[in-house]
Amino acid sequence: MSPRARIALLVLAGLVLLPGTGAVIAGLPPFGSTIAQYGERINAITPQVRHVANMVSAINFDLRGLDTLGEEFMLLAAITGTVVLLRGRRGEGNTERAMRRPGRAVIPRSDTVVLVCRIAGPLTALFGLYVVLHATVTPGGGFQGGVILASATLLIYLGEGYAGWRDTVRSHWLDAMEGGGALLFTLCGLAPMLTGAAFMQNVLPLGTFRDVFSGGLMLVENLGVALAVTGGFTQLFLEFMEETRAADEPDEPGEESA
Repeated sequence: MSPRARIALLVLAGLVLLPGTGAVIAGLPPFGSTIAQYGERINAITPQVRHVANMVSAINFDLRGLDTLGEEFMLLAAITGTVVLLRGRRGEGNTERAMRRPGRAVIPRSDTVVLVCRIAGPLTALFGLYVVLHATVTPGGGFQGGVILASATLLIYLGEGYAGWRDTVRSHWLDAMEGGGALLFTLCGLAPMLTGAAFMQNVLPLGTFRDVFSGGLMLVENLGVALAVTGGFTQLFLEFMEETRAADEPDEPGEESA
């Protein structure tokens, strides 16, 4: 399909979806309006029956856990498709060092940038772990925390350069995190069935309300999401960076490390 045909198809799809999008936006309740009956029901029942204080996590991992599992595999499919497209164009090999493209100036990193990234990187990772671990207590969870953790790895690249980043980040580790996290989430649904319970029915102790380890099976599902999101987004960073790198070749005039 030619670029002009793709643009025309995009415009046509936008025109078709525009009326429905406008209707949905117009039907939203005004800001500050009273909580709907569904929300009030969740707030009244969930803290007692699931021992969690974060209602968003209760909805994602319990009340509509099957929907969240589907969304997790949508993310997995999207990242897998991106990787296949990028690697299909340049091949499976990944470079181990950054190379300068001809005619592109390499701006040296200032000491300030390096220092800030070395400080902000670990702090960002700690905050990401905090968000993941407190999924059932305060706003946050595996998806939000996973994105923050992936951002912490990106700060390593900004501060240490591509070569230092690649020494830390390994593609096969990211594949294992992403696939393993999705598998763990799936097993949280299948394992209860071995005991005669329903798919994704909680079979673990619920713990104490407002405790970090409350929520039972939600904790394991949250961990699976955190692993998948962290591995998936970091894998995307790696693949997009590889698009700007030349293949490993003997040094030639005009080439130098970034």
